[in-house]
Amino acid sequence: MKLGLIAGNGRFPFLVLDAARAQGHDVTIVATKEEAFPELNDAAARHGSSIHWISLGQLGKCIALLQRDGVTHAVMAGQVKHTKIFSGGIVPDMLFLSVLARLASRNTDGLIGAVATVLRDRGIELMDSTALLKPLLAKSGVLTGRGPDADERNDFEFGYRMADAIAGLDIGQTVVVKQLAVVAVEAMEGTDQVIVRAGHLAGAGVRVVKVAKPGQDMRFDVPVIGLATIQTMHDAGATALSIDAGRTLLLDGEAVIAAANAANIAIVGRPWSDSTK
Repeated sequence: MKLGLIAGNGRFPFLVLDAARAQGHDVTIVATKEEAFPELNDAAARHGSSIHWISLGQLGKCIALLQRDGVTHAVMAGQVKHTKIFSGGIVPDMLFLSVLARLASRNTDGLIGAVATVLRDRGIELMDSTALLKPLLAKSGVLTGRGPDADERNDFEFGYRMADAIAGLDIGQTVVVKQLAVVAVEAMEGTDQVIVRAGHLAGAGVRVVKVAKPGQDMRFDVPVIGLATIQTMHDAGATALSIDAGRTLLLDGEAVIAAANAANIAIVGRPWSDSTK
């Protein structure tokens, strides 16, 4: 299969590229200049994959490059900061402008879902972004050497109601709580910045709850944690993290668990079901 990789920032695109090539897929990379790491050039060369750099908002060019290489399936991997839509960070082409004009709201599901429809209309099917990385999806139960204590479990149970609510409204997927109070709620800034803010507001002892959306579309905006998340939690004095099993990627695999153990951070995978949302 000729696979397209639409790459944002972080390690996610590198892992998808490695997995795709290991499974024998030819890969064309379309990387966003404002987000993707420049090291993707070296990774592409190592795997014999073509790479093209475009600016955010150049949807027509992205599709043309994928079509030119005969791509029929594509994966979106890596974060693209939603704030750039409102901060002048993108110059949309005519195709992207037409997508924006049809949106009732510019939340993540609406925006990327509309892009996925445009891709499909042009013969490119957007795949489950975790399809090549199933072993990295979080398992259910306690994932670290230390499980959460009673206070941490109480904060998790309290936080689930808040996190599930904001996720259902497509506002964000993370809340940070402490002693049965909400300290910080994620919107456009992303998980790590929410954790930093919570540490400043409430100090050590905060707990992080990160959830999938009801009916989580696994093609995009899948919850992700990596080593940077654990380091941010450690710096902020956060003691425990809950993620949704089967719906959250641990980008650095066992290294995330090892880092959490070293920092005495408990991680649990909440059994995930749409029926509980």
